Amino acid sequence: MTYLIHGATGAQGGPVVAALRKAGKNVTAAVRNPSNYEGDAVAVDFTSVASLEEAYRGVEGLFVHLPIGTAEQQLAHARTIVEAVTRAQPPRVVASTSGYRVNTAEAGEDAASVLVRGLMASGVSVAIVEPRLYLENLLLPTVSGPTREEGMLRYPIRDDYRVSWSSHLDIADVVVRLFDQPGVTGVVAVGALPGLLGDDLATGFGTYLDRDVSFEAQDPDDFGALITPLFGKAGADPVVASYHWRLTQSGEEIGKGDSAQQRLGIEPRSIEQWLRDIQA
Repeated sequence: MTYLIHGATGAQGGPVVAALRKAGKNVTAAVRNPSNYEGDAVAVDFTSVASLEEAYRGVEGLFVHLPIGTAEQQLAHARTIVEAVTRAQPPRVVASTSGYRVNTAEAGEDAASVLVRGLMASGVSVAIVEPRLYLENLLLPTVSGPTREEGMLRYPIRDDYRVSWSSHLDIADVVVRLFDQPGVTGVVAVGALPGLLGDDLATGFGTYLDRDVSFEAQDPDDFGALITPLFGKAGADPVVASYHWRLTQSGEEIGKGDSAQQRLGIEPRSIEQWLRDIQA
């Protein structure tokens, strides 16, 4: 029996593949072009229910998250994934919201909500991994460069904005545990408790880099101007909008009751440990 991983070549799926292999599991990558993947892989087409259904049949577990695309593309993909899971009935599905917040009690029509609501109604054992902000965001050259060179970590959140940060490595640890514990279903929130302030991020980087690092709240539009050359305007605009939204919020802490700490006994890495693990 094998575990099928969507996005095995990407930032989320790659660490999941590595963690499962380390745990001695058989892993197959669900990719568009298997010839470009080193390892066991199967070709899938997110626009085809039949393609996904065939890939999902006979697997021990399935890890899925929405591929990058427009809102319309992601919504279509969510519906295709749900239909394929409903037909194939794999014994265990673990899905990541990729940082999107979902409310299973409301009929939201965004892609993440459609995916989560549909999977939970599919009749299979489903766990939803719900992170907040990813620590990997801090590795963007526009962020990490000034942190290393100037000792100034600039990021578009307020000084008092507390976030349950987590890394892709933390997500992978949770996914592996969830595959081993199919009785754990529903939402499992991942991230630091209590949430971290910007000063906490700076302290962690300073300890790792062995230098003084300070945090500076950045204007979202200034952040957007720096990342637009990296992602293009179409890619940067939704990111900038999300940080303007954050200016209207009190923070992004996960709840203790549905946390991985409470439900699985897993603590996320500290900033210093994460940086050591990725050898930044």
